[in-house]
Amino acid sequence: MLTIEALNAMSVQEFTTALGSIFEHSPWVATRAARLRPFASREQLHQAMCAQVAQASAAEQDALILAHPKLGARGRQRAQLTESSAGEQSRAGLDACTDEEFAQLLRLNELYMARFAFPFILAVRGHTPESILAAMTQRLANDPATERGTALQQIYRIADFRIAAQLAQ
Repeated sequence: MLTIEALNAMSVQEFTTALGSIFEHSPWVATRAARLRPFASREQLHQAMCAQVAQASAAEQDALILAHPKLGARGRQRAQLTESSAGEQSRAGLDACTDEEFAQLLRLNELYMARFAFPFILAVRGHTPESILAAMTQRLANDPATERGTALQQIYRIADFRIAAQLAQ
């Protein structure tokens, strides 16, 4: 487990290596946040990393959103998941969906991608396949700007869970 003190003492490269996977396939977030050290707490680190995303260009934010996998990936798509994403989806029961749930998940993923041009993003901790499907259905009614903002908020929640998993309190 890492500590805030250890992170504060690392080089930018070491910091990026340690936290580069917090935001899916986007180590630039950690690199930029490293410049804001020292951090007094895990919460302050999380806020700094989220601020880097919020201050990023629309193109960088879009790339971050698009870096997230579809929920319920199987087969070859499953092999492309990061270790964090695979674990998160597994703990939410997505690798144990019934055939009916999986078919609905595929259909909703397709509808969502067609409507918003990015994958459905949800911090799945504490969710079940049923609650994930309900959230997808409900969020399909959002307008694109609202849904983009919601996707970023969910990314921030995912990052918070991942930071908590890596840092000693």
